[in-house]
Parts: sequence; C-alpha cells; structure tokens
Amino acid sequence: MTDMTTKPEKSGGIRDLRKMFSGGGRQFGILGALVIIIAFFQIVTGGKTLDSSNLINLVNGNAYVLILAVGMVMVIVAGHIDLSVGSVAAFVGIVVAQVMRGLSFPGLPDGLGSFLTVFIGIIVGLIIGALVGAWQGWWVAYVGVPAFIVTLAGMLIFRGANQFVGNSTSIPVPREFAYIGGGFLPDFGPGPFSNPTLILGLLVAIAIVWQERRLRRNQAKMGAEQAPLWVSVVKVAVVLAVVVAATLLFASGRAGTSFPVAGLILGVLVLGYSFLTNNTTIGRHIYAVGGNWRAAELSGVNIRKVNFFVMANMSIIAALAGMLWIARSVASGPGDGVGWELDAIAAVFIGGAAVSGGIGTVAGSIIGGLVIAVLNNGLQLMSVGADRVQIIKGMVLLLAVGIDVYSKRQGKPSIIGLLTRDRKSTLEGAPVASAPQGTQTPTPSGGPQETARPKDLTPEG
Repeated sequence: MTDMTTKPEKSGGIRDLRKMFSGGGRQFGILGALVIIIAFFQIVTGGKTLDSSNLINLVNGNAYVLILAVGMVMVIVAGHIDLSVGSVAAFVGIVVAQVMRGLSFPGLPDGLGSFLTVFIGIIVGLIIGALVGAWQGWWVAYVGVPAFIVTLAGMLIFRGANQFVGNSTSIPVPREFAYIGGGFLPDFGPGPFSNPTLILGLLVAIAIVWQERRLRRNQAKMGAEQAPLWVSVVKVAVVLAVVVAATLLFASGRAGTSFPVAGLILGVLVLGYSFLTNNTTIGRHIYAVGGNWRAAELSGVNIRKVNFFVMANMSIIAALAGMLWIARSVASGPGDGVGWELDAIAAVFIGGAAVSGGIGTVAGSIIGGLVIAVLNNGLQLMSVGADRVQIIKGMVLLLAVGIDVYSKRQGKPSIIGLLTRDRKSTLEGAPVASAPQGTQTPTPSGGPQETARPKDLTPEG
C-alpha cells in the first residue's frame, strides 16, 4: 500500500525564505522577474526607468489595464474569458462624454455645476457598465451560452455601438473630469517633497507592519504553522524598503505632481477585491467553481449566481477603466479600447492564473500587468518599434504559460501551482475536491451550468 502521509516540509536556513510570502512563495517567481526587468531597463536606459516623471507616466498610462486585470482574474479563475472589455469600455466612454457634453446647470455656481456634471457622468457610466454586465451575465449564467461566445458577440456589438453613438468622431470631456485620469493628490505644506505622497507612503508602511503582525497573531491562535520570526522581519523590511523608495520617487517629481489619482483608485480596487477573493463567501465560491464546478455544486454553491457575478462585475470594472482612459485622453473616440482585452488577459496569465481556472490572485495579476507595463515603457525608452514590442510581449506570455504546461506534462510540480498553492479551492473553510492528476474535470451534459467550466478551457491531462 502506498504511504499517502505527507512529509512535513523541511525548515531552517534558506528553505525558510520560501515562507516570506504567504503560501510558500506565492507570486515570488513573477515578482522576482519584475525586479529583474526593472533593473535591466534601469541600466540600459541610463536611469530613466526609475525617474520620478517616468514612474508617474507609467502609472497614469497603464492604470486602465491594471484595473481590467483586477476584474479579469475573477473571470478566468471561474473558468471563463471576457473578450468584450475593450469594447464595453469604449462604449461607456463615448456615452459618458455625450452625457457630460449635454449637461448644463446655468442657475448654479460654476464649481457646483462642474461637480454635478462629473458626478452624474460617473454614475451614468457605472450604471451602463452594470446593465451591460447583467446582459452578458444573463446569457452566460442562465441561458448557458459559453462566455467566450457571449463576449465575442459583445465585442462586436459594443464596438459598433460606440461608433454609432459617437458617429465615429471624438468627443471632448470637461476639464474637471480629466482630474480622475491625469490628476494628482493635491499638494500642501512646505518642503521639497509632495507631502500628500509622503503621508500616503507612511500609511501604507503602517498597514504592512500591522498586517504582518495580525497574520502571525491569527496563525498562533489557530495553531497554524508559522514562518520563523526572522523571516517575517526580513519580509517586512524588504517590502518597507520598496515602499519607502517608491514614495520618495513619486514625491520628488516636478512641481505640481505627486501620486496619481488613477493609481490611488487602482490601489483601492486592489485592496477591495483582494479582500473579496480571500475573505468572503463569494470569493471562495469563485475559486470552488473554477477548481471543480461539480464538487462545488454538490457542496451547495449556486453556480449561476457565481457566473452572473463575475461577468457583471467585469463589465462594471471595464466601465471604470473606460472612464479613466477618456479622462486622461480628455476625449472619447472610436479607437478607444482596441486590444485592451488582450493586455488584461495576458496580465492575468503572466501573473500566475491557470488556463483551466481555479488558480489566480488579484496581487499576481497586478504584478503580471506591471511586467507588461514595464516592458512597454522600457522598450519605448529604448526606441524599440511598436512591431517588435508586440513580438516581445507575445513571447513573454507564451513562455509564462508554456513553461508551466511543460512542467506539468513532465510530471513535475506546476510552477503556477507552486506559486499559488496556498489558494486551495475551499467552500466555507472545507476543501473542495479536485480532479486527480492526469484526468479531465467532468463537464456537464447540458443546461445553464455547462458554462461554469467551458470545454474549451478544460485541460486534457
């Protein structure tokens, strides 16, 4: 009889460094790759990569992709794909631009009228995103059409709707609206640095120390295995060093600049959705459906509601990304959103998500998005042509997923699985069964649940 007892992982010395990140190194590999890429471009560009102005432009110019990745990771974890996000973002952008252009409050002071115009425009954009998401989520969750087909149709429908509403022309947006896409935290106080940025960095540093202390305290209460104290100290010290360096770089930009508002919005979304996926019932259900939909269904998960939620939520996030884009561009046009879905999907897979679903994290997707952003930025600083930039990005994506697939077929541990092994599909704290290695996850014979795990995304062992 085969001994199925799991041997305890060895501890001590360099092995303990794997515990620096939760889950024995989750995102450690791709994070290391990001550091290497930044260091490479910092050297070959003569220090331009980490210049404060360049970092500010990098955040402002890529916030929309990173925001899309936050929503896309949940779609992919649930076993779906969304090809419509670029077209939805463009459609929302053109409608919001039209709405704001038509609003007028002659009886109100200019400041209040401008505020109401921007506020109404944002609300309208989010409502449209929710309606579009409900439409697509209904087809996926309750009609049973695969998400790939639904969102492919959505890509065509909403691209055409963008051109129809805008008459294939660009429509400007108010100057006040541009603040959310290209503005900065308001500066105040004396000194050579941006004080709001310094305060923000201090708050982040305090939160990091508090979170690590809270994690160790909770592990002690539950009797869970803890990394040695020195590992936690090194982990916090490294992260704090990065936070301090980034804070000083953003705070030392040219006069009138500080941390971008778009970056602040992104940070709030990352924190919110990280909490949702890690600490809520709906988050556990998303991983359960993506890991093994049939086991999740037997455990009482409402698969239809999960599928509806991830698709509807994705369109709302796409609406927000579209509004940030037109705010930064100060106009909405027919070319907005082209190829955005590909960048978002690439960010999620580079960040460690599994093609078959069930594995992936918000933090990993942000790191994957930053890899793409730094590649784009660094190659542009080196004056590399757009054609070669696309080739390099494609190769990075292919290698990131290909290495993992090759590793699994050789009978070795999945690299992605190792980096995300702490994310086990669970339901209310109980593990959800997954298919044995080398077998296919069963697919349903019909009905709306069929798209809970599309056949075209099911691995073949």
